[in-house]
Amino acid sequence: MNRTVLITGGASGIGRAVAQRFAADQAEVFITGRTPDTVEQTAKELGVHGVVCDATDPGQVEALAARLDELDVLVNAAGGLPQTTSGEESALEALLAQWHASLAQNLLTAVLTTTSVQDKLTSGSSVISIGSIGAERRGGSYGAAKAALGAWNASLSAELAPQGITCNVISAGYIAGTNFFHGQLSDERHRALVEETHNKRPGTVGDIAETALFLASPGARHLTGQTIHVNGGAFTTR
Repeated sequence: MNRTVLITGGASGIGRAVAQRFAADQAEVFITGRTPDTVEQTAKELGVHGVVCDATDPGQVEALAARLDELDVLVNAAGGLPQTTSGEESALEALLAQWHASLAQNLLTAVLTTTSVQDKLTSGSSVISIGSIGAERRGGSYGAAKAALGAWNASLSAELAPQGITCNVISAGYIAGTNFFHGQLSDERHRALVEETHNKRPGTVGDIAETALFLASPGARHLTGQTIHVNGGAFTTR
């Protein structure tokens, strides 16, 4: 389909897989990331447009939006666990820095980017944000930020749905093959996360990419304001 798709955090992990899936669907895809070399290399490999942009920086986000005309799909995939601090701060200062980083990376990136391109969305457009099972349990500052993402999405949907724009969150469970844990995931923790699922396997970036493609499809036009849990049954709703 000849659509224009913007994916923040599209140079690696889930964002990269989503970009690859939409590109395979013949969309014109723009990916963003903070590291120039990574963005350039990924864009070249996938045959998409790469834009260096820190989605926590309003000026950079405004410059990104200025490059786009009409936008059919926005995928807010930027985010992740905050890096540890240098250890020079007090305990409270370190805690505050961690919470600020979690909120900036996992909530404000989506808020700023979506707001900057909102006037470029049209009837039939989709806004998709990548959440986490961490919003439901044991998530700390990261989980709290992802929970806030879901609350913000519900409000955004109420605002944009009358214009024919859908807004949904994909809440990802444990996804193997990413750098989310920065190489710190033990074999024991991996087994425990898999054991929590009903289907006894980790999620893949492809699982999330296919869900994103569906949420942006004609068959999902009455699906908005929702958090879609993609976790193999590790967390269930009723």
